[in-house]
Amino acid sequence: MTVPEFDDIFMELAVNLAKRSHCIKRHVGAVLTKDTRIISIGYNGPPAGTHNCDKEWPEVGCPRDSKGGCSLAIHAEQNALFYAVKNKTEVQGATLYVTLAPCLACSRIIYTMGVKKVIYLNSYAEYKGIESDEGVDFLTKFGVEVQRYSGQLENVTHMI
Repeated sequence: MTVPEFDDIFMELAVNLAKRSHCIKRHVGAVLTKDTRIISIGYNGPPAGTHNCDKEWPEVGCPRDSKGGCSLAIHAEQNALFYAVKNKTEVQGATLYVTLAPCLACSRIIYTMGVKKVIYLNSYAEYKGIESDEGVDFLTKFGVEVQRYSGQLENVTHMI
C-alpha cells in the first residue's frame, strides 16, 4: 500500500465536502490546514439558519443580487475561514485547499487572514469564461503561494 500525500488527502476531502453544498449552480469544497492538521472545513451555501437553495428554489436557485451573483451564498473558502475564526482558531500561516480557484473577493479575505498557501483544483476563469483567475493573480501579486493541484484523486466518493 502506498501512503498518500497530504495534498491528496486534503484535496479529496475538499472534493467530497463540495457534495454537501445546496447550491444549484456550483458545488465547491474547502479544507483549511496547518502543520498537516485540518483546522477547518467549508463548502459553498447560504448562512446557517437561512434557506437551502436547492430546496427553496429547486429549479433556478436563490435570487440574484444586483450584480447577478447569488444573493445568499457564502463561498467555501469563506465558510472555512469564518468557522475557524468563530472557534478562535489561528489561521495565520495556514494552507487552504479548495476545489475552485478563489474569486477576487475571497482572495482579498484569504490574504487579509494571513493564509500562506492556496492549492486549488479547478480554474475559476475556465468556469466563468473569463481571461484569467483574478483571485489567483491577486494572491500571487501579494506573496501568497498559489498552485493548481496536480496530484491524484483516488479516493473521491462519487455522487450517485
